[in-house]
Amino acid sequence: MKEETTEIKQIHDDKDLICSLCKRCDNIPDKYGEKITLQQHKLTVHYFCLLMSSGICQRGEEDEDVHGFLVDDIKKEIRRSLRLRCMYCRKFGASVGCSIKRCRQMVHMPCGIEQEFIFQFTDLFPSFCKKHAPSQSCVSSPSLPLSCSVCLEPIEPVLSYNVLKCPACHGSWFHRKCVQHYAHSAAMFFFKCTLCNNKDQFQQEMLRMGICIPERDAAWELEENAYGDLLQVYQHCDAVKCRSQKGRKYSSQSGYFEIVRCMLCGSRGTHRKCSNLKLYESDWICADCKAAVEGKMSLPNYVESPLTIRQERKRLFRNISDLHSSLISKRQCVPATSAEVLMDLACQISQQQFTEVLVEEDDDDDDDDDGVLEAALRVLRQSDFNPCCTLSVKFSKDKLNSNNIRNQRRFLRRLVSKLLMSEIFEGPDGTKNLALNSKALRDDLYFEVGSLLALSLVHGGPPLGFFSPALYHSLFNYPTNYRPTLKDLGDNALAHKIRQIAEANSVKELRRAMQSASQYLEAAGCWRKISKLSEKEMLVEDVLNFYLIIRLQLPLQRFREGLRTLGLFEQVQMCTEAFHSVFCGPVEKLTAESVMELFTVQFSEEKEQQEKEHTTLNFWKKYLHECDEGRCAASLKDILTFATATDLIPSIGFHPTPSISFFSSSDPSCAFPQSYCDANHLILPILPSYELFKKHLDYTVCQFSVMQDIKKKK
Repeated sequence: MKEETTEIKQIHDDKDLICSLCKRCDNIPDKYGEKITLQQHKLTVHYFCLLMSSGICQRGEEDEDVHGFLVDDIKKEIRRSLRLRCMYCRKFGASVGCSIKRCRQMVHMPCGIEQEFIFQFTDLFPSFCKKHAPSQSCVSSPSLPLSCSVCLEPIEPVLSYNVLKCPACHGSWFHRKCVQHYAHSAAMFFFKCTLCNNKDQFQQEMLRMGICIPERDAAWELEENAYGDLLQVYQHCDAVKCRSQKGRKYSSQSGYFEIVRCMLCGSRGTHRKCSNLKLYESDWICADCKAAVEGKMSLPNYVESPLTIRQERKRLFRNISDLHSSLISKRQCVPATSAEVLMDLACQISQQQFTEVLVEEDDDDDDDDDGVLEAALRVLRQSDFNPCCTLSVKFSKDKLNSNNIRNQRRFLRRLVSKLLMSEIFEGPDGTKNLALNSKALRDDLYFEVGSLLALSLVHGGPPLGFFSPALYHSLFNYPTNYRPTLKDLGDNALAHKIRQIAEANSVKELRRAMQSASQYLEAAGCWRKISKLSEKEMLVEDVLNFYLIIRLQLPLQRFREGLRTLGLFEQVQMCTEAFHSVFCGPVEKLTAESVMELFTVQFSEEKEQQEKEHTTLNFWKKYLHECDEGRCAASLKDILTFATATDLIPSIGFHPTPSISFFSSSDPSCAFPQSYCDANHLILPILPSYELFKKHLDYTVCQFSVMQDIKKKK
């Protein structure tokens, strides 16, 4: 008889071939492993069923029988499993048991998957039942994702058998099925976190959690002629009227009927003749790209998943009316100033519902900004927090229980000042960028700061004025043609290293500067060989893009989500130019003219009284000019604080509009100005001379400022 020296192994799609171990005919390689049939022995098995079987080991070479599993050993394992009943389907043939010795759980390998067994494809290939399976845990308060990092479909951010997360960045979460498909495709050499690109720690954790990572090249590298499409170029004339007699697909080697492709997308083309190009011209842009570049066609830069909408509304928009959606549709058609947009958003705020904000102040510390931030975060983190409630602010030192408008404006002013110094921002004053802070990511501080900034703007807080142009561009894509500069990096070690590269005057000097910054260049994936001095501009641009935009994608995403509170982000996107000064500054300086324009004047009906009021109004204008020039004891900020309880004009403007009225007194020496901050109303005394008017205003306004300082220290 002819001796057989080799076994012929084949993978079959025939549904009639049943695995001898699990008794199933499914052929799903990434779930059960390849289905292998030894025709001579009439034996069919799933590879993973063999790997996970408790009573068999690989005693052969890799190319012997079934990847090292000998036929005799396989048959012996089949006979052993026939005596064991599966705890799930209650049928015999259970070959897989929990690796915990005292546990008696036995299953078929596919049944184990359905019962949430963990199969570890490493070392001794242990299996663990649901009770003894390894698990993952959240550290601190992580930034909970809203979509799977692989399929981008909604995901419930609760760790379980079917939901896993990256152990390195804690921000990349995914479905088990998705990451297993990804591992089967990418294999060991390309399998890494889709968000932070961590490979070693990520693969170890996935193996621990039962993800099989094949030891081979990626599937796309093994496919025959996989990159053949890259050798083809677009060959079609897309002009409205093609003048070629040979058709739109004809392209000559040169001349007027050579097809020129779009220099931006490469997926549109035209004959030179059809688009009136000159014989030597090869730079052409298609209509779609031209519209996008010129800003005539808006493209959404963010798509909310259904789960995003549900969770954000549950937390931030509970009990909100449908008014906001009608405001958005109105603003899409009507150009508006930032104050008008914020005023529309403020219509959501209920004057009947209140959120209590108690600011605890330290008796030994005059600066209560820390207490302001703690109070804001404490309120924001409440499970029943509603951003549409009016803020009712109380300071623990305030024994007189000042009016709410004054406290609210003081609170928002101090809150913005404190957020400016937050650990999530870096850079010089006035041009802050987001900093990459892992602790802030875990604590979801980026979301919270964004939410507090949105609350401040809509509830009547001051303009921010500290965003850098790079940060504003990253958030809202304005200006569309903005490119990060060295100035955006601020003054730090990285900026110094990159500045040396930018200022290099020779290739030798450039290479020396690159060597000095090699650590930063390698981290950014920008380490490269340089042969020309002209290559430094592209190098610097790539480094700036990485450190200011690419590596900050997760912080930017959470920061945007925070800014969506009360619908602010969407409205800024529609009015990016109008809001640029609100976010980036500079904050408009108070002048005598700007303060005068804030107030409307209410005159009496009697003509004799009106003449006196006009005289007093002239005194008021002269007084403001002298304050602006520094010739009065009070400043313009002091006057604005006296009248409105804030020294800055809120981004939303004043509501109601500040107003001035007049009163007469029988005793001019006792006639002092009065203010009602709740109504932004200032009452000026009618006095016989400007000197007396100035004296009384200086005394009242300065005395008010002193009383405010004393109140803070009590």
